[in-house]
Amino acid sequence: MIRRLTLAAALSCTMLSGMATGAPRSVATDPNPLDARFDRAIDNAGQIAWLKQMSSQPNQVGSPHDAANTQFIAAQFRKWGWDVRIDTYQVLYPTPISTKVEMVTPEHIRLGGQEPPVKGDPTSYHTKGALPPYLAYQGDGDVTGDLVYVNYGMRDDYEALARRGISVKGKIVIARYGEGWRGLKPLLAQKHGAIGCIIYSDPADDGYARGDVYPKGGWRSAAGVQRGSVQDQSIHPGDPLTPGYAATADAKRLTRKTAPSILKIPALPMSYGDATKLLQAMQGRNVPDGWQGALPFAYHIGGTGAVKVHLAVKSDWSLKPVRDVVATIPGSQYPDQWVVRGNHYDGWVFGASDPLTGTVAMLGEAKAIGALVKQGWRPKRSIVYIAWDGEEPGLLGSTEWTEDHEKELRQKALLYVNTDNGGRGYLHAGGSQDFQHLVNEAAAGVSDPETGVSVLDRLRDGVLTRKFAGGHVSPDMLKAAKGGGDLPIEPLGSGSDYAGFLEHVGIPSLSLGFSGESPNYGAYHSVYDSFHHVMAFDDPGLKYGSALSQVVGRIVLRMADAPTPPQHFTDFADAVSLYMGQIETLEAKQRAKDDEQVKLTRDGAFRAVSNPDNPVAAPAVEPRTPHLVLAPLENAVDHLKASASAYDAAYAANGAELSADRRAKLNELLLSIDQLLLDPKGLTGRPWFRNLIYAPGRFTGYGAKTIAGVREAIEERRFDDANEYAVRTARALNAYAARLDAARAVLDGSAS
Repeated sequence: MIRRLTLAAALSCTMLSGMATGAPRSVATDPNPLDARFDRAIDNAGQIAWLKQMSSQPNQVGSPHDAANTQFIAAQFRKWGWDVRIDTYQVLYPTPISTKVEMVTPEHIRLGGQEPPVKGDPTSYHTKGALPPYLAYQGDGDVTGDLVYVNYGMRDDYEALARRGISVKGKIVIARYGEGWRGLKPLLAQKHGAIGCIIYSDPADDGYARGDVYPKGGWRSAAGVQRGSVQDQSIHPGDPLTPGYAATADAKRLTRKTAPSILKIPALPMSYGDATKLLQAMQGRNVPDGWQGALPFAYHIGGTGAVKVHLAVKSDWSLKPVRDVVATIPGSQYPDQWVVRGNHYDGWVFGASDPLTGTVAMLGEAKAIGALVKQGWRPKRSIVYIAWDGEEPGLLGSTEWTEDHEKELRQKALLYVNTDNGGRGYLHAGGSQDFQHLVNEAAAGVSDPETGVSVLDRLRDGVLTRKFAGGHVSPDMLKAAKGGGDLPIEPLGSGSDYAGFLEHVGIPSLSLGFSGESPNYGAYHSVYDSFHHVMAFDDPGLKYGSALSQVVGRIVLRMADAPTPPQHFTDFADAVSLYMGQIETLEAKQRAKDDEQVKLTRDGAFRAVSNPDNPVAAPAVEPRTPHLVLAPLENAVDHLKASASAYDAAYAANGAELSADRRAKLNELLLSIDQLLLDPKGLTGRPWFRNLIYAPGRFTGYGAKTIAGVREAIEERRFDDANEYAVRTARALNAYAARLDAARAVLDGSAS
């Protein structure tokens, strides 16, 4: 499901650097002999063969090939010496019975349908059993209405329409993909009274404006359609009928009508070839600045009656099985401490890039770890590898599994490591910043397949040279790159299978992949996400797939064998301090903007600049942002920084020489420390999300909102909530700091 960030976005990360390593730029060298043995066991040819087989037929949830891939993955794990079981859940997964979208005014044109085959791409000719382009968890319906173009369909776009006196109530909207998660587009349309929603791919975002289109290049052709889920996952992911508990066969279920994450209006995706026929016929006002896409005509907002559309969707709303393949190698010393690694294997059609490039990288790691075990090595901690089913519709397999195993995970899981679709270019990493140094260490030991320098140093060079390519790099990222220290990792929001671990159960998590040089978004969630597309454009030879196996493998091996999990808490404290500073800046800027808007409105400035031929009203006046009570949170951040620094210093001085008893006590204290960031009440309106530091934004979808209880309350002008969440977040951070203080006391011998 996850869409990888571009290099520009990855290098715009605004986090502080962590502990400096001072490592010079060099070809990757790794003195760890276990890593070298692991690397030699990586089977690149095997990854290519597995990818070709697993993407040979449509493999959406419930399809015969999805079930075949389940058995194939389980058989591979068993062959490599892993203990294997398959956990099955029964989830609501709607699939289309019929879909229809057609222009009815000014002329009748039937639109939509399956993408046509492409010469040179064998699987595009074999779509029997593939579902047509659709959006899972939209609300079935049969509607006809006037069409309104709403740009990306985000909140700012509806504010722009309101200032122009344009309503979408009773109309069908057409929005382009981009700027925000697809599920927000029909959700916001629904909230504004629209009766239906079309989402299309504009060539400005992933088509010919980016490069040659498929099959000449990798970007989206005029026929390509992006499928996807529009489940309101900002409330909760997973089975819509069993929020917060596992969708077992006998689980108590909500009804479709009472499930809040299912939308109420029909919605369908569309190619830009079809969207052209609608958009070029639209009339009315010219679009605001920034709304023009790359199609070769002027865009209009519509809503004049010139273009009417008939939209109809009917779905099968039955329960369907999702099957998670769980493979384990028991630990030799600490079998009840788990290092968990996952990747999903279901796709929208063939799913070669998303997710199977990540799946075969995971299988490559599993085969190499199995080879190490056969050679006599045993991990000290248990290693648990899980191939998730049902990620694409709504993180179904992983969410139900984490809800099912929550108690056990809280007692045993140390870290969850996730990947999703692969690519090539630069390492992209996000997650819990106490493991930031571990990511940097792993990346420093792996050679970049294209340049031979280490993966870490190539990313560092990308940061240092980005401004010469016209890109932006945050000051903190640039400072870290210039200083030779660890490069920061970004916070996680949602969009892949780490959500249940990090944001519901409180297990620290990482998500990694390569991106920046692949046009794989041009085939994203379409028929053309194929083995041919991957091998021709996304990662020829799966060289970066093997590099990803090496990076993730190092993280897993270090976690499995470290005397104490290799966490650097100063990195986490610095990140939280940065987020606190962002919130203070947000509060001050929003208050200043409120005051300025009131003055400009009073002085008639907005009225004076409104073009009579294209009038725009003043923005609506909002309640003024007050001075918030942030002192408890600011003091807690200071406490956290002091405690983290003291712990890291104590571990550096004494960590290597601990007795077995003190080591056990230390590890017991740290096992559940990240769970202290959870609040049992969760976030306002979405209690499933309990992590007070990391959460997806209510109106950003995949994107992270850090210290979300406070930040989003300010943005949404829920100022009493902001004050309340400042206290609740402070309480969590003080508990975290107190746990570090207790751990430091174990290290320096002052513990009672």
